[in-house]
Amino acid sequence: MELYEKTLDSKTLYDGKVIRVTLDNVELPDGNHTKREVVNHGGGVCIVALDENNEIYFVRQFRYPYHEVVLEIPAGKLEKDGSTPLENGIRELKEEVGATGKNYRFLGELYPSPGYTSEIIYLYCCRIDSLGEDCPDEDEFLNVEKIPMEKAVEMILQGEIKDSKTQTAVLKTYLLMKKGVLSL
Repeated sequence: MELYEKTLDSKTLYDGKVIRVTLDNVELPDGNHTKREVVNHGGGVCIVALDENNEIYFVRQFRYPYHEVVLEIPAGKLEKDGSTPLENGIRELKEEVGATGKNYRFLGELYPSPGYTSEIIYLYCCRIDSLGEDCPDEDEFLNVEKIPMEKAVEMILQGEIKDSKTQTAVLKTYLLMKKGVLSL
């Protein structure tokens, strides 16, 4: 069976700083028509940054949609300046943690919620090369902390780390290192 849905027309309902919301009329594979609401997002990037003891750098920051402080790896949205996802990740690591990395490895792409958003998050890991001063965005308030990889995995399994990009990137890094496929 053909699964592709054909976009017939699209209307922008909201166009903001980070997202654009559209209402699309589509033709389904069986010829019927329906509507799709889409949150269009330019994408993001995240980095599992490990020190020499395999401790991972995390940030805690308030996430307004959940009204709680969330534990995450350094991450941010892709800039529209033509830079690559990796270049954006390097920037975010420096801004949020004050770190530069080495031996960056691409871990894949994550579709955080394919039912309604176009966002793609690019996952990376690296080894910390040096630490300096962080310089978060003016509207970004966060606390940096290090957590041993094994403990971070346990926190994920216990439901203490809820962020999907963090769960995916940390678990992939952990498994690939355990299998000997990934060395930093």
